[in-house]
Amino acid sequence: MFSRLMPADGNFFEHFDKLAGQVVEGNKVLVDLLHRFDDLAARKQLIAKVDDIEKSADKTTLDTIAMAHKTFVTPIDRDHIHTLVNGLDDVLDLVQDVAEAVVLYDLQSVTKEAVQLAELGLMSAERLRHAVKLMSNWDNARAILQTCEEIDRLESDADRVMRAAMSKLFRDEENVKQVIKMKAVYELLEELTDKCKDAAKIVEVVVLDHA
Repeated sequence: MFSRLMPADGNFFEHFDKLAGQVVEGNKVLVDLLHRFDDLAARKQLIAKVDDIEKSADKTTLDTIAMAHKTFVTPIDRDHIHTLVNGLDDVLDLVQDVAEAVVLYDLQSVTKEAVQLAELGLMSAERLRHAVKLMSNWDNARAILQTCEEIDRLESDADRVMRAAMSKLFRDEENVKQVIKMKAVYELLEELTDKCKDAAKIVEVVVLDHA
């Protein structure tokens, strides 16, 4: 009787996967935005789409946290639930920051290095979602940790691209305003892989606690 009165443990892993999927979706739109940057109409539509995805992810985050507070027994520690969903949401917040920077800085063009950084961010997001999806079965612990290592390597790749991009920017770009704008955009794009790595570290902690 008492067990029937307790809230069920909820579909937490489904919520984690949904949020991680939204992170991937946002990164895909960002890559598309930079690839189609010369198309003004498409640019506006894609920036608006990023905003819509970010709002949906905020709702997923809040719903998951609310469920954690209402659930008597959760599959992982409540603090880990909070940290994980907030870590995933942080990635998407940064995607939105990049999209907003395009407007705020009135960029007229982007470099191939910026596109490359965005693509590395997307790859990191995709690996992050894969790791999150595997969390529903702790027998996947080894595969999850290997996936997190892949995210770490992608972050290192982004660091190298960032250093090369900065060197080229300061060496070849004569317009000081463009230097300032692109430097800021590069830093935001590189931080995307940092945020994915941060979220992956949270996944690692959760897995090691349950392995």
